[in-house]
Amino acid sequence: MGRRRDRARGHARGAGPGHLGRPQRSHPGDALRRIPDVRGQPAAAPTERRPPPYHVLRHRDFRLLWGSLLVSMTGSQMQVVALNWHVYLLTHSPLALGLVGLTRVLPIIVFSLWGGIVADRFDRRRVMLVSQSAMTLFSAILALLTLRGHASLAALYALNALAGAAAAFDAPARQSLVPKLVPAADLPSALALNLVVLHASMIGGPGLAGLLLAGGSAAVPRAHAAGAATAGSLHIIALIYAVNAASFLAVIVALLLMRTHTAPEPGTVTDEHPIESLKAGLRFVFTTPIMVWTMGLDFVATFFSGSLSLLPIFADQILHVGPAGYGWLVAAPALGALVGSIYTSVVHLPRRQGRVLLWAIVAYGAFTIAYGLAPRYGIVFAALAGTGLSDLVSTVIRQTLRQLLTPDALRGRMTSVNMIFFMGGPQLGETEAGLVASLFSSAAVGARVSVVSGGLLTLLTAALVAARSRRVRDYEPPVSA
Repeated sequence: MGRRRDRARGHARGAGPGHLGRPQRSHPGDALRRIPDVRGQPAAAPTERRPPPYHVLRHRDFRLLWGSLLVSMTGSQMQVVALNWHVYLLTHSPLALGLVGLTRVLPIIVFSLWGGIVADRFDRRRVMLVSQSAMTLFSAILALLTLRGHASLAALYALNALAGAAAAFDAPARQSLVPKLVPAADLPSALALNLVVLHASMIGGPGLAGLLLAGGSAAVPRAHAAGAATAGSLHIIALIYAVNAASFLAVIVALLLMRTHTAPEPGTVTDEHPIESLKAGLRFVFTTPIMVWTMGLDFVATFFSGSLSLLPIFADQILHVGPAGYGWLVAAPALGALVGSIYTSVVHLPRRQGRVLLWAIVAYGAFTIAYGLAPRYGIVFAALAGTGLSDLVSTVIRQTLRQLLTPDALRGRMTSVNMIFFMGGPQLGETEAGLVASLFSSAAVGARVSVVSGGLLTLLTAALVAARSRRVRDYEPPVSA
């Protein structure tokens, strides 16, 4: 009887386990086909044979956004590599590397909830125009300061924080914009292609940045004191910052060319005070238990395993592969994730997705341990690719779950809450990893201990959630009516 009541409650909330008979296999986005089109058009009827994911590119405005994000995200990923290498050249300190993540995530934690309110109240395209313009300015200032030799550690942290504040408004608007650009039946394919863009940029951007850094200078000589970075290295780093500033222009142009009405739906914007609006978003998220559990699981797992900020130490002091090797190590998780995103966009996941989610977290922790212990570059690269693949599987399940459960009027606020979990976990985890590594006299030893211990704690987290939350363990997406 208890099991039947649980199922009944699941159906009432639109996230129940589906039919009581033989388990059915479905893609995590299949249920989106029965959601009314947010643009007021009837959603396409479910079919036995799904069109290929690239079919969604027939929508002009989505195609504009998709192509421009590929350019912009590639530039942003290039800057991630350049900024971490810049900090490493200045300090050679694991703690200083970890603080890069902290300065990025604190503004996101402070402003993302307000970014969600803005995305739900104003035209999302215009919000993105402002945020993208701000990020263009910050990267341009970073390039100019570096080129003139005035880029202190404090300046790097400050501009990184400002970019994080802009991202706190940009991400809710961008993610809430996508359902406006495509019919509901095409939303799963749009989400899948967005993941392809993200992970393709995370491969190409770091790889290209690493090659540029290697071409500009060799790995930092060990005889150099901390902070004695070569002029050649700084010129290349400044060039990468400038390229990122220019890449934002692609998104700005795409937004200006769009024709779709992107303002909030009539009747969905109320005159309630922003604080009340904020409370409504938080109330929705935290009264939806499956959403709280999955967001929390993601935060804790990525907090413990968030150690990519230590990769400059692995590249220089452990594996001795220099900036080129460092760039490809940063790209490795995205390579695994790209393979996973293509796979999940065309192949149906098992029906019992809660268990798939938990096993993906277990794999994530195991691959993290392998990367921390691996003695050779190829093994580290493969293990990092494995972390990206396993994280992608859990991301697809969690992202589709959120889209299924969230009304359009609350999407911006839901996304902003999720940003705190999704970005806060790995970014704060990088600070934690740097702090643990700094406790050892040898940065190389400290980096290995930090990574391995984080992987072990991730495994423990997955085991605890599996034991304590039947709601996560037995989660199944709703089926099409």
